[in-house]
Amino acid sequence: MNKDLLPAEGECRCGKIAMRIDAPPILTMACHCSGCQKMSASAYSLTAAIPRDAFSVTRGEPVIGGLHGEDARHFFCPYCMTWLFTRLNDSLPFVNVRPTLFANLAWSTPFIETWTREKLPWAKTPAVHSFPEFPPPTSFKGLLQAYAQHVQAQA
Repeated sequence: MNKDLLPAEGECRCGKIAMRIDAPPILTMACHCSGCQKMSASAYSLTAAIPRDAFSVTRGEPVIGGLHGEDARHFFCPYCMTWLFTRLNDSLPFVNVRPTLFANLAWSTPFIETWTREKLPWAKTPAVHSFPEFPPPTSFKGLLQAYAQHVQAQA
């Protein structure tokens, strides 16, 4: 994503919750797991991993829905119930934001796709890398570097 497009502002469907992003994503993803299919009422969910300190809710108070655990919590608008973002384990330095909630969709294209073993047979994405489940933690450093190179090549 072009840094000239920042900050990026987004909101839920009804506009009661607004968010701001001050840094480009470190990775973009599509998740094909059955949980994301149910949460998004679609074939997969889209995610842009945003550095934790570059993401803020600027209006409203999201509520937790979907996953309520210590390792993953989904946040929603309490009025329109739009799935806004996911906070994973607090030790991870990023927040998974639904990129289609922002006006500029430049970073909604998934670079990786996960949980393809649960993928609907007709669902296709332009992802460069695919994983039958979630990628092993040892692969993330390489994926983040590959994504950064991919973004530079696209610019």
